Amino acid sequence: MSENKACIIIGASHGGGQAAVSLRQSGWDGDIVLVGEESYAPYHRPPLSKEFLSGGKDIDDILIRPDATYETANILCVRDKRVDTIHPKDRLVFLDGGDTLQYDKLILATGARPRELPIPGADLPNVFYLRSADDVLKIKAEIDAGKKAVIIGGGYIGLETAASLRKQGMTVTVLEMEDRILQRVTAPVMSEFYQRIHTEEGVKIVQNCAATEIQDGLKVITTNGDFDADMVIVGIGVIPNIELAADCGLAVGNGIIVDENCRTSDANIYAVGDVTWHHNPAYDRHLRLESVPNATEQAKTAALAICGNPKPYNALPWFWSDQFDLKLQIAGLSAGYDDIVLRGNPDIGRSFAAFYFKGDKLLAVDAVNRPGEYMVGKRLIPQTMGAEKIMDKKALADETIPLKTFLK
Repeated sequence: MSENKACIIIGASHGGGQAAVSLRQSGWDGDIVLVGEESYAPYHRPPLSKEFLSGGKDIDDILIRPDATYETANILCVRDKRVDTIHPKDRLVFLDGGDTLQYDKLILATGARPRELPIPGADLPNVFYLRSADDVLKIKAEIDAGKKAVIIGGGYIGLETAASLRKQGMTVTVLEMEDRILQRVTAPVMSEFYQRIHTEEGVKIVQNCAATEIQDGLKVITTNGDFDADMVIVGIGVIPNIELAADCGLAVGNGIIVDENCRTSDANIYAVGDVTWHHNPAYDRHLRLESVPNATEQAKTAALAICGNPKPYNALPWFWSDQFDLKLQIAGLSAGYDDIVLRGNPDIGRSFAAFYFKGDKLLAVDAVNRPGEYMVGKRLIPQTMGAEKIMDKKALADETIPLKTFLK
């Protein structure tokens, strides 16, 4: 490393990789060191449970940027290294193996890890989690048409994994401990739609079903029957990796606490991505978002602030999910809604949109194979949240009325 000022980035995923590139683009002329625990350059995470798992893409296909991009930008990528401790007073980062890095500015992009299943047998062979490329490679080695897969957890990751395995000819059962899939993240109408589609595609979904033990063999013992499996995949949520931050004295809550410029309680340390607990102006509340767009935009925000050109983070949350031939696009956050307007019929076909309102304010839109509704909803949410527009809900539900009408 040169004697120039240095910015160290811990975590080489979406947020970390974007932060490195954005720093250089924003004018940082010192050293940039990107430290990651994996052996790969930063790669897209969403394809892991989709095209990468199904065999449609390999690791080179899902790299966010080629290695040459980091080399050209003079970004040093340190791989297969874990950070042991941070000493903010001395501005030092200690790596496993004994290496030490000095920083002027530090960015934490430590992300999140899978929540472990707290039952006997969860550590047996062929019980998998799905968070990294190496996780998926282990799963892929066991995939074979006709084998049985049991997926514990009916959230988006569980359902995306179910779709990928089913398309490869496996017998798939999804176990959900709540009374409906996707209960934590969406409305009953969306849960019922996805249950119908998965059932039509041959996936068995068992609800009100909590796993209590996995027996050698593999047999999953639950509160609603026992299920034989050749592999078990656990998808019951994630835990933010806040330990490094907490151990070095940074303020933490449900994530690392950051301000509107992604600065932590230490003026020289920033945090971005899934690990942050940040205020969202549109919804006027603190959030921790597991979202690629959030990680990307926060990385840009941190880079601008570090380079002396702050532009506070103010992005509308958005997400997506691909299952079978369905592309779900989500704009906004539906929590707290008191009314839903449907455009299209979720009981037939594979295309409709759900608009979530609280009073006259449009909070969010879930659009299944409806890119037009998604784009319109994304533009309307800030307008109705700011009371600039009051929606005609009856007209919104009428598919004979063109979408562009609502933007006038």
